[in-house]
Amino acid sequence: MTLTPPLSPDAVLACIHAALPPQRQSQRDLPKLAARLHALIDAADLPDRLDAWRDLTAWLAGGSLWNDVYIDTVDVHGSATQRFAVLMDVLAANSDLAADVRRAIRAILDETDAANLFGEVGIPSDRGFLSEFGDRLTAKLIPSPRDDHDLSHLVSRSFRRDRDLTLIRGLQPSTFQRAVDILFPSTEPEMAQALRSAMADGFRLLVARVQGQGLSLKLRTRSERRPVAASPFKRLADSGENLLCAWEQQRISGPLLDAWQADLEACREEMQLISKRLESEGISVDIVYGLDVLERCLARMESIVGVMSAEPGAPGPQLLLWQQLAYAAHESTSLRHLVRSNLQRLQRRIVDRAGETGEHYIAETPDDYRHIWIAAAGGGLLTVGTAAAKMAIAGAGLALFVEGFTSGLNYALSFLLLQAFGLMLATKQPAMTAAAFAAIIRDRKGGERLDVIVDYAACICRSQLAATIANVVLVATGAYAFDAMWQFVTGHSYLSASEAAYVFHSLSPVDSGTVFYAALTGVVLYLAALVGGWVDNWVVYHRLPQAIAEHRLGRRFGPMRMIRLAGVVSRNMSGWATNISLGLMLGMTPVLGKFFGLPLDVRHVTLNSGILSLATSSLELPLVGTGLLTLAIAGVAVMFVLNLGVSFALSLLTAVRAYDLPRADLRELRRRLWLRLRTRPRDFFLPPMRSAVTS
Repeated sequence: MTLTPPLSPDAVLACIHAALPPQRQSQRDLPKLAARLHALIDAADLPDRLDAWRDLTAWLAGGSLWNDVYIDTVDVHGSATQRFAVLMDVLAANSDLAADVRRAIRAILDETDAANLFGEVGIPSDRGFLSEFGDRLTAKLIPSPRDDHDLSHLVSRSFRRDRDLTLIRGLQPSTFQRAVDILFPSTEPEMAQALRSAMADGFRLLVARVQGQGLSLKLRTRSERRPVAASPFKRLADSGENLLCAWEQQRISGPLLDAWQADLEACREEMQLISKRLESEGISVDIVYGLDVLERCLARMESIVGVMSAEPGAPGPQLLLWQQLAYAAHESTSLRHLVRSNLQRLQRRIVDRAGETGEHYIAETPDDYRHIWIAAAGGGLLTVGTAAAKMAIAGAGLALFVEGFTSGLNYALSFLLLQAFGLMLATKQPAMTAAAFAAIIRDRKGGERLDVIVDYAACICRSQLAATIANVVLVATGAYAFDAMWQFVTGHSYLSASEAAYVFHSLSPVDSGTVFYAALTGVVLYLAALVGGWVDNWVVYHRLPQAIAEHRLGRRFGPMRMIRLAGVVSRNMSGWATNISLGLMLGMTPVLGKFFGLPLDVRHVTLNSGILSLATSSLELPLVGTGLLTLAIAGVAVMFVLNLGVSFALSLLTAVRAYDLPRADLRELRRRLWLRLRTRPRDFFLPPMRSAVTS
């Protein structure tokens, strides 16, 4: 007997009970299923019907919706796939109820356009990375209006959270085919015809996107030089249209499929070529974004062609397409996924640049170890002047911005001199050595990889320790010598007693924010390394050295001088960017903190070791013995741990994410490092006894 609307929830529940065996009729969720089915088949208009459909699918996934907020209603007796099986059992046993559900679905398909579902959902816009990022951020901050006549909006709203994917993730082809047979039976071909037409329109949208993006200037300039007509992206558009027309006329053939597949592979080969050129010529986020758009379009087209060419009754390609659409809808609103997928190549470029620099900070041989001691000693002596200038600037009574900017210039000049003379500052090592460490993990293969990594970790540790000791000892000794010379010339210490007392209190890890400030300095050191890597990539991408070498000023100063200048820029630009940005961030961070009323300051271990030595030489012995010196020394020790530890950890985390290193390898690496530290601690603290690390 046909159910006559309006049908009450009790009547629907009776149909459900009649379709299930007695042992399954006691499930607590059956009344909720009845209520949702009733809401779907009894909906009077499209908005109510869409809301009922969303509530039904949310219940299947293990929850319910109330004003787009999930309420947990998980039945302990069933998973999402089990709930779906119950629904299919009910519809299979009651043809009248199944017909009512089909009429509701047919009404949704008749009143909506599904072309964007196949051709737009999960495919980023053509306006570029920043525009897409802005759109997604705005959508999260500002409510978006409903567009009930676009089926893609329903799908996007239905898969916002990870829980929404529970059912589609666990669905099996046989179960999916059963649902297709019930909801889209062959006896009612008009049910599936609407989706077939929409899929064809979506395919045409994808063809247009691939052709437009693939033939854009930014990609053509990095592709093989060929006429536009010979481009694989143009050929794919032609073969795709031929394939689609044949499918619509139900005469799809093997040669058409082979031609399309060949053009698809040619497009991917072209994209691989562009990617390789980006690695050597510099990364552009816009180009990476364009390649991501192309890959998503090609993957979607491939899934649609799989459905077109599948044998009747083969559920695998259809399920694969629907799963792809669901995952794409889920990711289409994610800021994290957008940033991760498009900035990963830039992260790799930065890590590679830092890794190459980091190799110079690792003592693999006794000669390397001696070089680190000498370079770090020179860096400590140079920092004495930086510390003295810092205290002079702080005591000059300058305006807040002027004081911060002048301090930043002081730091930047000091770091640039370190770079020019080949000297070393311990706190600049971690960001570089962490990148080199991760590059070793990436490049090494086979069973001996972890042992080699442990050897390098020991090298990094002893190199870092040697540089830090040399920095601190020489800056402290140099500061005492500087103050003694100052007293000989002027008759008084470089710092007054009040200034020295302030230094002692400000360095205490108990009475000040030294712990937080030292960790913040580690973040600043990490950010400066990122700036250096980004500038290095920018220089390569825009071919700045070549532009300098070919500049018209060569007519005035000579082409060889311009070539030499180009070489200097190429070798040093990333270092200049790192040093200048680090200096300005160290100088301006306290100023920004005072401006915004935030507790922001910096504590740099080498610099503050010199300042502490100046303060100690300015105080009388009775004051030194009050415990202030002990707390200040403890503060310097905290700076050593946090400056180096935070910057190393952040840099290593960036490298790990850039190369998608497996967590299992990292866990095993931690185990082996701890084993080496317990059994052979000498490797981590004393100079190497052998010539080089095993390669």
